[in-house]
Amino acid sequence: MTAPRQVTPGSIYLVTRRCTQRQFLLKPSRGVNEVFLYILALAAQRYRIRIHAFCVLSNHCHLVLSDPHARLPAFQQFLDGIVAKALNALHGRWENFWAPDTYSAVILANTSDILDKLTYVLANPVAAGLVPHGRQWPGLWCAPELIGTAIEVPRPEIFFGRNSTLPEKVTLHISRPPGFQSTEALRRDLSSSLVEREKRAARKHGGKFLGVARVLAQDPASRPRSSEPRRGLNPRVAARDKWKRIELLQRLVSFLRAYHTAWLALRAGRPRVIFPYGTYHLRVQHDVPCVGFG
Repeated sequence: MTAPRQVTPGSIYLVTRRCTQRQFLLKPSRGVNEVFLYILALAAQRYRIRIHAFCVLSNHCHLVLSDPHARLPAFQQFLDGIVAKALNALHGRWENFWAPDTYSAVILANTSDILDKLTYVLANPVAAGLVPHGRQWPGLWCAPELIGTAIEVPRPEIFFGRNSTLPEKVTLHISRPPGFQSTEALRRDLSSSLVEREKRAARKHGGKFLGVARVLAQDPASRPRSSEPRRGLNPRVAARDKWKRIELLQRLVSFLRAYHTAWLALRAGRPRVIFPYGTYHLRVQHDVPCVGFG
């Protein structure tokens, strides 16, 4: 059973979601790119999520985002659900689209951690040995200069059709994360950091990459030949500063303990049980009292 998430207003996350059995169901194509970008823009608008960066590889996707109103689970449920239905229709399949485990949402502690994860996301195509530079990736990829801009995304005809009740166009705002003094400085620092990380990744792969043509030729039902490490750590926080990391982990442990205590009290039928700050599912779905939420 997955431990409850602590979902608090204003948190900044690195979100990762993987396809079932590591299949290439998100392999770049016009249909995949258009569908994913439209649903991302629609979900962000509907749940007031601020998108800072994104990269969609063939079998997983990364987002860096802010959640001003503590609505990340609803946003992710909408995004994952509609993407799965639309792209299953595109591929002519009916099985599960996403891996059975839930999405990963790692809280980013401060601006240095945000910059590190922005760089990580945009360097992903190179780190995976696919292309020499992220800009060459044929799938969805957020260039540093897009931060602080808005993209108008038309509704694709694939899956939705002309008679869909969803908006014909949605605007995706790619915003500067909180804590950075200016968009220009962030773009500059991110571009510099990205160059260095891509160089390191290229050296690791010996300058050899799969290449765009071979990526586009992949069968969506196929998967990487390499095995994936299992039963590794599933972090919930990212902080390069040791003491900040300890603080965040202690806060998370305190939340889980308080949640468990409240849950046992609720099951025992005790009156006026109040759940800790950051409780999401029980507050939203069952209207239980929660610290910090009236």
